[in-house]
Amino acid sequence: MALNNIITASDFKLLDTIAQITDVPSCAFNIRKNGEGVARGESENIKITTKTGVSGIDIKIAPGTKGEKVYIPVIITETDLTETVYNDFYIGEGADVVIVAGCGIHNDGACASRHDGVHTFHISKGAHVKYEEKHFAEGNGDRIMNPVTVINLGKDASFDMDTEQIKGVTSTLRKTTAYLAENAKMNVLEKIVTHDNYTAVSDIDVYMNGTGSSLQIVSRSVARDDSSQKFHPRAIGNAKCSAHVQCDSIIMDSAKVASIPEIAANSADAEIIHEAAIGRINNEQLLKLMTLGLSPTEAENVIIEGFLS
Repeated sequence: MALNNIITASDFKLLDTIAQITDVPSCAFNIRKNGEGVARGESENIKITTKTGVSGIDIKIAPGTKGEKVYIPVIITETDLTETVYNDFYIGEGADVVIVAGCGIHNDGACASRHDGVHTFHISKGAHVKYEEKHFAEGNGDRIMNPVTVINLGKDASFDMDTEQIKGVTSTLRKTTAYLAENAKMNVLEKIVTHDNYTAVSDIDVYMNGTGSSLQIVSRSVARDDSSQKFHPRAIGNAKCSAHVQCDSIIMDSAKVASIPEIAANSADAEIIHEAAIGRINNEQLLKLMTLGLSPTEAENVIIEGFLS
């Protein structure tokens, strides 16, 4: 299937930004545009089927699958389009795969464009998933993204979740809930940038139900202009487990940031740590970079890129 018969040049720019897609992927993929699936491919081990009754797809990954990727990006280029999509992932025992999601919106109209994606993961014993999700938006109209992610981690399974909001999203409410079985491991790296008067809220609830389960959450954000951010990660230990929650934010201009890490232990053997920091860019770092010939704006950007990397 030639994507250039379906996807325009501007669409490809969005796809490249959120999922590094510039041509037909050689692996399994499903591309959604303006409320419809427009291109799909499967592999021997990864099958994708359309749901009935609701919008969305089921992705089934065979047990023992190793080294494969699946791409499931969404793009919206129409104004006044609102959609809710339900995607379920079934990862077989012992599989080790990468799932690349992401949403890009280009909205130049007077009305809002909005995508609410509900992703539910069913990860079997001993499987490992790396999940990458990028959000990007542009245009004059409102651009809203509300991702919901539910992760069910089986015994000895692991889940690495890298999420990034690059720029341009006027409003986002991010909800992540995870349930960890015995010896399950979860790592979350969240990066969010807001500007203008945009808002971002991130709620993360992780229940460590199994003995030996572990969790690490690292949230890094930059708030510019009059934007506002709120982070509320919760680590709940219901068995012998370990967790570390860290929230770091750079605040600039007239922005507002609230960081509320929460930990709860319902077992005497749970070991959970949290920390949070909010601050401005260090003036000494700025001056040092400016002595090397950078402008104040260039120096700020170098510091922010390093902070988010």
